[in-house]
Amino acid sequence: MMRARAWALVLAAVGALQTLAFVHTAAWALPLAGAGLLAASAVRAAPRRAALFGWAYGVGWLGAGTWWLFISMHRYGHLAAPLAAAAVLALAAALSLYLGAAMAAFARWRCGRPVLDALLFGAAWLLAELARGVLFTGFPWVASGYAQVDGPLAPLAPWVGVYGIGAWGAFAAALVALALPRRPGPAGLGVALVVLPLALAGQSFSRPSGSLTVTLLQTNVSQDDKFAAEKMPAELDWVAARLEAARGELVMAPETAVPLLPDQLEQVDPGYWKALAARFSGPGQAALVGVPLGDYDHGYTNSVAGLSAGPRYRYDKHHLVPFGEFIPTGFRWFTELMDIPLGDFKRGVANPPSFPVRGERVAPNICYEDLFGEELARRFADPARAPTLFANVSNLGWFGDTEILAQHLNISRMRALEFERPMIRSTNTGATAIIDFRGRVTAELPVYARMTLDGSVQGRIGITPYAWWAARAGLWPLGLAALALIAAARRRSSQELYR
Repeated sequence: MMRARAWALVLAAVGALQTLAFVHTAAWALPLAGAGLLAASAVRAAPRRAALFGWAYGVGWLGAGTWWLFISMHRYGHLAAPLAAAAVLALAAALSLYLGAAMAAFARWRCGRPVLDALLFGAAWLLAELARGVLFTGFPWVASGYAQVDGPLAPLAPWVGVYGIGAWGAFAAALVALALPRRPGPAGLGVALVVLPLALAGQSFSRPSGSLTVTLLQTNVSQDDKFAAEKMPAELDWVAARLEAARGELVMAPETAVPLLPDQLEQVDPGYWKALAARFSGPGQAALVGVPLGDYDHGYTNSVAGLSAGPRYRYDKHHLVPFGEFIPTGFRWFTELMDIPLGDFKRGVANPPSFPVRGERVAPNICYEDLFGEELARRFADPARAPTLFANVSNLGWFGDTEILAQHLNISRMRALEFERPMIRSTNTGATAIIDFRGRVTAELPVYARMTLDGSVQGRIGITPYAWWAARAGLWPLGLAALALIAAARRRSSQELYR
């Protein structure tokens, strides 16, 4: 038993090491190697031991990939350090149960044939990632496919999305690990599966629709100062001055760039919002500004206000962050231990209209909403109304100067690859950037700098295969495919048992 525990610690360390690939994307092979090692470990273990291996690997993976949650809870939420650390560990441990269960199923129903076992491993891996990404509002941060944004599996994105990429990689890695060294044929096939998607590189399902010049604000307001009454007037003045001076046809200010509800804003600076609306009331320019809307009596939303010569526009965040933006049932005691302003938002509609700007359809999303590609896909159900570009506004000041900034940038890049749509990002602390439809960063501001970014972006029309099927069926096609493979493996195992 001690040897199993020691090996579980090794797998936890390997899981932690692979998170480097979600920041340094040149290290895309690390998650493949980790998945292969996990497959080789689980295939030789009893189901209970395989579950331990999968769980330990997941704890290292998620603990290292999301440790920055500690900063938001301790430094800015004022939760005691031991409680904050325990909360991060508990989250990683709970979410890793999915991978533990997947590895138990793999160990239980493997058949000893490398190709079939690798298919079972890939299906179990896929089902674990889908469960983590969907159940209990979902938290698919550092899902394995994101490591491939610059890797050889990236051309699969417009076909199967980030989860499909993760499953393909898990299948290929397991095939190599399970076939070596005795069966070079299947092992070579596994290597080929990593390289083959490169044949799809350069293929396109979209075409240009038009172009916009953009001005993107990066406010760089410390989270300690964001809601400080003595600092508020100066911060509001900076945002107003940059919006006034902006030259782009589309101007963006980050999430809660104006951090006050409308009635509070009137008390601090009467006429502030009317002046901004007047600034963009003429033709030629439009703005998207992050601001909470509503009031304490009737509820409020985390929103983006659209300012233009056209009809009034607002986008309300739909996918809220647990604990930070809504309180899960039974956890009010936990949120009351922290000091988080504006922490109980109302939810916006699931499939809102886009913001029209000079013939382009701009689809806003707020903070980690761009983590849920299947939800953004709903906007492609009607091709005539589908977005021509995405616009993300974020405030990651809660997490300090950590790798979350690079991780979130790569998440946005994956959405650009899946939908073949550019993504423009206006953030508080970084990364403020322009991403083209190939997922390439064409312009970016240095993080933790108060600046504006001027550039241009080209909108796109046309629907990728992933956008088509995810708009109609969500993630069900992937989930059903994984369940079918696992059911087939279970049936085969039962048949062999009774022979």
